[in-house]
Amino acid sequence: MGDGGRPAGWSDLFHRAGLVLCTAAIASFGIAGRDAHAAPLTKQAATKQAAALKTSPLKLSPPTQAETRTARPRKVARRLRHERTGDRAPTDLGDRINKNTLVVIAGGLASTDLAVTHEMSAVLDDGDDLRVLPMVGAGGGRNIRDVRFMKGVDLAITQTNLLARMRESGEIGPLDDKIVYLAKLFNEEVHLLVRADSGLSAIEQLAGRAVSLGEPGSGTQLIAHDVLDRLGVTVREVNMSDLDAIERLAAGEIDAVVLIGGRPIPALAQRPPGLRLLAVPFAKGVRDDFLPASLSSEDYPGLIEPGSRVDTLAVGTVLIAYNWAKDSEHYRKIAKFVAAFFPQLAKLQAARHHPKWREVNLAASLPGWSRFPAAEAWLAQHRDEPVESERDKFERFVRARGGEPGASADRDRLFQEFLQWSEARARR
Repeated sequence: MGDGGRPAGWSDLFHRAGLVLCTAAIASFGIAGRDAHAAPLTKQAATKQAAALKTSPLKLSPPTQAETRTARPRKVARRLRHERTGDRAPTDLGDRINKNTLVVIAGGLASTDLAVTHEMSAVLDDGDDLRVLPMVGAGGGRNIRDVRFMKGVDLAITQTNLLARMRESGEIGPLDDKIVYLAKLFNEEVHLLVRADSGLSAIEQLAGRAVSLGEPGSGTQLIAHDVLDRLGVTVREVNMSDLDAIERLAAGEIDAVVLIGGRPIPALAQRPPGLRLLAVPFAKGVRDDFLPASLSSEDYPGLIEPGSRVDTLAVGTVLIAYNWAKDSEHYRKIAKFVAAFFPQLAKLQAARHHPKWREVNLAASLPGWSRFPAAEAWLAQHRDEPVESERDKFERFVRARGGEPGASADRDRLFQEFLQWSEARARR
C-alpha cells in the first residue's frame, strides 16, 4: 500500500518488481562488474532473502519499466502469460490430443491392411480434433487379442474367418459381448508365390517342400494352415516376414511363399525377377469359409502372363473394436471416428487410393456379430442416402438385367470379375 492507504500504482509495482528481480539476480549470481569481489552474503542474510523471495509479489506483478525499455517485450509477454495460465495450456492440449486420437492396429509393414489404414488416416486427419494413428501389427488373431486386451488400441483390422475361429476356440475368453464390428471391409486374396523355373504346376506338388507361411502367430500363418489342411497338402513350414521370404525364395533357399492380402499386395511391388504365382483351387473343402477369386496380369505384371489370370481364394476383412460402455470416453472417441469415416468413404474409393476401398459396402452385415451402436445408428440415420459402393453398383447392374439378389459362390466370383473389369476401365 502506501500514500495514505491508496492501492499502489503501476509505477510502484514496477519499482517493487524491479527490486525483487535485482535481489534474485544478486542472490543467484552475485553482482557483476566492479562489485564482483564483494563479500558473500551471510547465512542469516541469505535466509532472510530467501524468505523475502517466497513471499514477494513477483508472480502477480506486471513488467518493470526496465524490462519494458530494454527491448525484451517477447520475454516479458511469455513471463506474464505463464503467470496467468501456469501449465494449463499444455495440459489442455495434451488432453485434447489424447481424447481425439485413435490407434488402429493393422498388419505388417508390407501388408494391404497397413496401406489402407495409412490412407484412412490421411483422409480423416483433422489436426487435434481427430487423428488416426496406424499401428504395425501381426494381423489376424493377434489383432483380435490386442483390441480385446491391449491398452491404447482402439480399432483393429482382422479376417472374418479368424474372428469366428477365436470365438469358437475360446482361447481369449468369450467374445460375443466383448468385440463389436464397425464395418465389413474388403476381401484379401491368397497369393502362392513360386520361382518361375521351379516346374511346379499345382499346389499338391508342394507336399514336403519348404514353404514360408508368414511370421509365427500371424494371420497369414493361421489362414495358410487352414487352406493347406483343407486341401490335404502337408508342407515343411518355415516362418519369416513377407519381404524376407520373397528374397529367400528368389535365392532358391525355399520353394514357395504364401502371402495373404488385398491385391495388389505392396510387398510384391518391388520383387526380384524370376517369380510367378501358382493357382489355389476353390475346392470343396474350402468353400464354407473362403470365396473364389482370381489375380490378373494387370494386378501383377511380370508375375502373370499378359492377358492371363490365376485362380485363388479370398477371405473377408472387418474393422473391429472393444465393446465399450456408451458413457465411456473410449466409446465417445470411436463414435467420433464413425461420424468422420462413414461419410468420407467416397473419398477413399477414389482412383488414387488402394483399389480395395472400392469393395467396401458400409451396410454389409457380419452375421453372428453385433455392430458398434454408433455405427448402427449412423447407418439407420443415413439409410435413405446410402453411399454407393462397387458392390452396390454390381447389384444394381444385376437387378437391371433381371437377376435376383444373392450371395452364392458364382455371384461372388462374378463380382470379382466385375471389379477387375471396372479397374481395367479406370486405367484406360
